[in-house]
Amino acid sequence: MHIDLSGKTAIVTGSSQGIGFATALGLARTGARTVITGRDTARLEKALRRITDDVPGAAVDAVAADLSTSEGAETLLAEVPAADILVNNLGIFEPKAFLDIDDAEWRRYFDVNVLSGIRLSRLYLPAMIERRWGRIVFVSSESALQIPPEMMHYGMTKTAQLAVARGLAEVCAGSAVTVNSVLPGPTNSEGIAGFVAELGAGSGLSLDEQVDEFVREHRPTSLLRRAATPEKVANLIVYLSSPQASATTGAALSVDGGTRRSVV
Repeated sequence: MHIDLSGKTAIVTGSSQGIGFATALGLARTGARTVITGRDTARLEKALRRITDDVPGAAVDAVAADLSTSEGAETLLAEVPAADILVNNLGIFEPKAFLDIDDAEWRRYFDVNVLSGIRLSRLYLPAMIERRWGRIVFVSSESALQIPPEMMHYGMTKTAQLAVARGLAEVCAGSAVTVNSVLPGPTNSEGIAGFVAELGAGSGLSLDEQVDEFVREHRPTSLLRRAATPEKVANLIVYLSSPQASATTGAALSVDGGTRRSVV
């Protein structure tokens, strides 16, 4: 399958590393003008260089903004007034006991993980519907369906994303704009690797081995018995962004290595 997104503009939020970066790189390889976002200018510049080194001549831009705020969203809109593809990947996570999560933390997680995608979809969707072509993808998690008790606030936001994505798909019925969710499982991204490294300090295992051991111990239902790579998750997101995926909308698609014990 050859995916050609030449002439399309794609925004990927939270894309200086991890799944977001892998998605931006994958979209750049299809010929799309790709916009990466994040708060850390140095990280964004590094990500920009990595993409242009891998895809010479790629049309890639970087916008530094805090997309958990309305001001950040307006900054992005001013820099990129229209987009054909919006990948709502921005997200935070941290293990924390329920009794230790105060009201402010619940709100912060909702603002970053949920409201950022709602706000950007509201800004970019009208023009997609008018042009009768568009793709919106929410990067949720298998934690949306298997709420992790050690980070319930994170799981709550991932479930909320599924509800928003399905509702938006209904709003877009008949418009040729598709809205879908992707549910990654354990993925060997920078964020997970750093967290696992702290847990496995002094184990004698390499970082990749520590991540895979974490999956086997803490996600024992995984059929892969190891973590996925960001690139494998990005492959599904790039497909959902393509013309080939025009019949897929309102779906929540897993790329979780079989972690969830369900056939649907």
